[in-house]
Amino acid sequence: MKRKGSAPEANQPLNGFACTMGVEEYDVTEKLILENGGKVAVPKHALPGMAWQGYYMDTEGNVFGIHQPDQNAK
Repeated sequence: MKRKGSAPEANQPLNGFACTMGVEEYDVTEKLILENGGKVAVPKHALPGMAWQGYYMDTEGNVFGIHQPDQNAK
């Protein structure tokens, strides 16, 4: 659905939730996001012993996350 209100302002906290999707290959998925107009909101970071996670903004300013399980993440 298209956003019906204003996009969130830069550097402001979310006023809802950030949908986070599980992915098999973080770096491949990030590349596709960026090639299609997305921007990094929070860079890739380790959830130690659990996963890789990061957040992005789509072309309408909506924030979403990607999450790749990886027990070796540090």
